[in-house]
Amino acid sequence: MNTAELHTLTGAYALHALSDEEHATFERHLRACDACVQEVRELAATAGKLGLAVSVVPPLELKDAVLRRIAAVRQDPPQTPAPARTTGRRFRPGRWSRFALAACLAAAAGLGGIAVWQHQRADDAQQQARAAQQQSEQLAQVLAAPDAKATTGTLKDGATGTLVVAHSRNQAVFVASGLPHPPDGKVYQLWLNDAGTMRPAGLLTPSRTTEAVLLAGPVNRASGMGITVEPAGGSPAPTSGPLVLMSFATT
Repeated sequence: MNTAELHTLTGAYALHALSDEEHATFERHLRACDACVQEVRELAATAGKLGLAVSVVPPLELKDAVLRRIAAVRQDPPQTPAPARTTGRRFRPGRWSRFALAACLAAAAGLGGIAVWQHQRADDAQQQARAAQQQSEQLAQVLAAPDAKATTGTLKDGATGTLVVAHSRNQAVFVASGLPHPPDGKVYQLWLNDAGTMRPAGLLTPSRTTEAVLLAGPVNRASGMGITVEPAGGSPAPTSGPLVLMSFATT
């Protein structure tokens, strides 16, 4: 493995997604590469913030609600997977470990779907949980991408924001930490910066001070992102000055 390839392993190393051989090789590389050391530190912090952003404390009544549903919901029969086709391609432990870790992270982050599940009718619980799981999987995949790059900035009242972009997936994730609640009837809206034109990229949940969001839309035409305060429901174009503008990390 050459030096150029080693530089791409920062994200997988930060998420403990390397094989034993790759891990040992990359740690030797870290002893002589300050840039990779800094990038690993930033990605590890981002992964931690994502975990905090989606974690919730289940209410006391959740246990009773689940126990009541057990008697009324029929268990699905076990699924027998179809035999895998042999393609002749060589198995690569490193790639599999990265995929497995991303799936594990997504499963853990998907527990955030409990907050949605408990406020919906039981008939809607599975659909809501599946949507939350898909969102969490995409968040984890962006973080685990070999080319994931992170930028951290200061917002307002001591809040921080971390922007992670993975051009190989054409996606970006934004993590807000310690952000004050917006005024009543307002919401924080995210924008992608396309050569000075701001494109809507999602909303932050007004009731949360820490949250991870997968930015809506491709990032290949964008150079960064911004945040504004908008009327509830969001706006097609910014109606206020940006709280912060962040550029995508390039190194």
